[in-house]
Amino acid sequence: MKDFVFKKKLGQNFLSDKNLLKAICADAGVDAKSEVLEIGAGAGSLTEVLSESAKKVVSFEIDRDLQEQLLGLGLSNVEFVFEDFMKRSMTEVESLFDGKFKVVANLPYYITTPIIFRLLEESEKVQSLTIMVQKEVAEKICSKVGDKDYGIPTVMTAFYGSAKITRIVSRHMFYPAPNVDSAILHIEIEKDKFVDIDKRQFSKFVKACFAMRRKTLFNNLGSLYNKTRLKEVLGEETLARRAESFSLDEFVELFKKCQSI
Repeated sequence: MKDFVFKKKLGQNFLSDKNLLKAICADAGVDAKSEVLEIGAGAGSLTEVLSESAKKVVSFEIDRDLQEQLLGLGLSNVEFVFEDFMKRSMTEVESLFDGKFKVVANLPYYITTPIIFRLLEESEKVQSLTIMVQKEVAEKICSKVGDKDYGIPTVMTAFYGSAKITRIVSRHMFYPAPNVDSAILHIEIEKDKFVDIDKRQFSKFVKACFAMRRKTLFNNLGSLYNKTRLKEVLGEETLARRAESFSLDEFVELFKKCQSI
């Protein structure tokens, strides 16, 4: 890899610390029965460690310049896919696995959130995500009601499962070093959490609630619903609050009530 030219536009920051890589696998609960999806193989350091513990690994890598490096690792239980994960249909991705799978990856910073929410919203087979992300993103997803970082990503991640930061990773653990620290974010999927809720409509509702952060719920939802009916159904006290003051369960109850408007 000494002659490899790192591509900034692809967010290429590689990890090689074996202890950290093993810790990531442990955080993900990868064992001999696990099938694993990796997005962004990079130089294959994490891929190698995953292959030592998992039954099967499917690893996507968009940079074909890494093909020789990755195939040269000789990992018999790893299938490399040299394509953009975001351009493969979820049906195609899921067909690469025998059953349910875990996601374990050092995600490129520039596309972290779209990847996370694509998996949460579209996959029926993903069990968990254990991913290296920008520390700021992890903190936003794991923030508490009322925090300045509490917002749409927090609420919608909680809608699909439970998230926690398992460890903070210094920028100096990467090569080349990025400008920010990272965190290992673990999201345990709970697909049956809200089976009676239309996921797409709920997402649209939450986004509307946070449309203008400093505005009240009444001002934000007034663009979606009749204002008179809003007051009748939710009450002026509730409508006077801001979105960041509501928990996930409260958002679900608000959404259900608004279905009658």
